[in-house]
Parts: sequence; C-alpha cells; structure tokens
Amino acid sequence: MGFTTRWYRIPRPQTFLYLMSLRTGTELITLSLLLNKVSGVYGLLALLTGLHLSSLQLSMYIYSIIALVITILLASHIRTQSPFHCVALACFYILDSIINAAYTAAFGITWFLVISQHHSDASGSKAPGPGGSTIDETSGFTTPQYNVSHVDVAVAPDQGVSPGDEAVTVGHPGFSTTAAGPSLGHGVLQPESMSSIITICALWAVRVYFVLVIMSYARLVLRQHVTATSRANTALHTGSKSAIMLENPFSPHCPEGRGWKGKLGRFMVSLGRAYWLRNEEGDEAWMNNAQSYRKREEGMASPVPGVVERERRRRSGTGPPPPMPPLQAGQYLRVQDATDGR
Repeated sequence: MGFTTRWYRIPRPQTFLYLMSLRTGTELITLSLLLNKVSGVYGLLALLTGLHLSSLQLSMYIYSIIALVITILLASHIRTQSPFHCVALACFYILDSIINAAYTAAFGITWFLVISQHHSDASGSKAPGPGGSTIDETSGFTTPQYNVSHVDVAVAPDQGVSPGDEAVTVGHPGFSTTAAGPSLGHGVLQPESMSSIITICALWAVRVYFVLVIMSYARLVLRQHVTATSRANTALHTGSKSAIMLENPFSPHCPEGRGWKGKLGRFMVSLGRAYWLRNEEGDEAWMNNAQSYRKREEGMASPVPGVVERERRRRSGTGPPPPMPPLQAGQYLRVQDATDGR
C-alpha cells in the first residue's frame, strides 16, 4: 500500500535541475515569470500605435500587469523564507499556469483556424476565432487569386504584328489539401502545425516542472517553520510516527494565523492539506537533502566564519585588547606584587 501511495503522490524535487538548491531554482523561475509578465506593459503600449486588439487579447494584457505586481510583492520574501508568502507564491504560480493554459488553448485554436482558412476554399474571408483578425493581419499569410503550384509560359505568334510574340501563361492547380471551410481538424493536419504543437507541449512540460519546484520549496519552508515553532507535534522532534498530520501554522491560535493573512493561509493550505501537512515516510531525508544543497551554495559564497566573527568583534569594540607597545631603551615594566597591598 505504501509503495502504491508513493507512485501516485505529487513528485517533490530535492534540487533544481540536480545542480542548484530549491531556493535558487525558485528565484530563477520567479525571474522568468517577471520577464513574461512585463510583456503585458508592452501590449498595452501597442494600443497607442493604433493596433486593434480583441477583448480576449486586452484581458490577457491587463491580467499580465496585475500578475506582475503580485509577483513583485511575493518575490522579495523568497530569501526571508516567510511561510505565508512562499505558499502564496506557489498557489499563485499554479493559478497563473491554469490561466495561461486557457489563453494558450484559445489562441492556439484561433491560430489553427487561421491556417485552415488559408488552405480552404474560404480563403480571403474574415478570420474565425477570438482575436482571429489580429492574428490574420500579423501572421504574414497572403490570399492569391489563383491557387497554383507552378506556371508554364508558352510563346505564340501575335496576330497583326509580325515581329512580335504573345506570351501565354498556363497555371497548374496545386495539390495541397483544401477544405470547404476552416476547421480545427483541418488546421491541425497541416504540415506547419505539427512543429507548433511539439513546441507548445515541450514548453508546458517545462512549466509543469517549474510548478513542482516552487511547490516543493514552499513545502520545505512551511515544514521548517512548523519544526521550529510547533508545540503540539512531537513527531517532528522525537521521530515518532504517531502524528499523521502536522500542525497547521495558520491556525487561529498561532502567530501566523492572525488577521486576514491567517484566513488566507488556512484557505491555501486547505486546497492541498495532505501535500502541505501530511507526515509521510522519507520526509526527513527529503528535507535534509534539500537543505544540504542550500548550505553548500551558502558555504561557497560566504567567507570564512572565523574571519567574519573577528571583524564583527573588532568593529563593535568587544574584541581582545590591543597588544602593548614594545618597551624602548631605558624603560622597564614595574610589576607589583599582590602582597604589597595587604
């Protein structure tokens, strides 16, 4: 039963690409999210140039600006390891992935309909789908009057003019697949569509991995906070397996559970309570391995601890007294016996 449960549970990466810690991976993923949402600002600036946008495209740019502000507010708390902000960042990244999947599906369907339209008998008509007119105008497709694969030029004597010749062009119909009207299935079957589908699938596979990394880091931060502050769960400190669920750090009686942050924190944890708080076999080893990569990175970037401590004590004035100056010629050090004062 335990073996089956491990197979069906959500994967929990210990590192990012087997090279960096989860914190570094979360910072890089958040940076890529910021760069992606900045495009919303440029999309709205395109309105100043007179570009026509559909309601779906306009809503996507407005959402990108809102997501940019939320990401900036949450990204600064990755290094502070605030449980509320890290869990909020993970939940928001999941929500953003779902919204992006909906926009990708909508625009992808429109793109395949536009491709199907230019390979059908309805070429030249209004492009179907949300934002189809804008995609059709910027895609670079042409609408020729005749659909031919090649042209043969035949030269014949011109009537009435003896020295002249008349050129006659004969077109041969193309052998590309056509349809009566644009359809999704016809657009997907076009040769240029398969590369688009493969690229979209590859990018979304990377996106799913990014979701797992951010969730894993938020889970690590949450469980470290519970380990440091929990009073009811002795399983974290004694190694006992009696407690199946850890204490919710956003409970009303906990410091993190007060106010609107506590209510929002309890709601976010309730969406995946088993993932965030369930005490499962191997969690201790998973936390130790995840922390070891972070300590390794910090150890490579930080100077020698002894040097830092000596410098701190020197600046604060709590260090050892400075050495006495050397005695010059004619000077001597008077040593008073302790018994002279009696």
